Parts: sequence; C-alpha cells; structure tokens
Amino acid sequence: MDVLIHIFVALHIIGIAALLGGFLTQMKAMGKGEARILPGMLHGAATMLVTGLVLVGLNQAEDNEVNNTKIAVKLALLLVLSVLAYINRDEERLSAPVFGTIGLLTTANIFIATLW
Repeated sequence: MDVLIHIFVALHIIGIAALLGGFLTQMKAMGKGEARILPGMLHGAATMLVTGLVLVGLNQAEDNEVNNTKIAVKLALLLVLSVLAYINRDEERLSAPVFGTIGLLTTANIFIATLW
C-alpha cells in the first residue's frame, strides 16, 4: 500500500507542477494584461483534486492519521482556484487580479501542504 501512496503523491506533485508552471509561464503576459488559462492548468487542478482525494482514502484505509482540517482548507483553496480557472478558461485576456488569485491560491496550497 505504501508504494501506491507514493505513486499518488508523485502524481499529486505533477498536478501542482502543471498548475504552477502554467501560472509562472504566464506571469509576463499577466503584467501586460494578456494572461490566459492554459489547458495544462485545468488538467493540473483536476489531477490535484483526484489524486488528493485518493491519497486521503488510501491513508485512512492504512489507518494513518489524516489532518482533516488541513485537507479541508487545501480542498477549499483548490476548489476556488479550479472554479476561477474553469470559468475563465475561454477568455483571451484575463485580468491580473483574477489570474494573480489563481497563482496565490496555488502557492498557498503548496505552503499549507509543506508547512502545516
């Protein structure tokens, strides 16, 4: 079961890398007001959601302690940024505050995962 958990952790990290990488590559465009949601960002958010839920289930099945408050906060942030990304996925130009919020929530999710 540990190998399976490690595989899903790796997939979870790949998802967050896709989301954050899409944001970081658009930062210059964000300064010009030309940022947009890349398909990889949506796929990364979906990957994070699915793998995160699987990880919680696998850890509970193993009787590992799960910090439900931490998971709830991370899930809430991910859902908000996913909704923002999904609603604005077809926009040619995305406002800097909306795009910045997606990046901020992604970064907050990383810090919560590593520091909490």
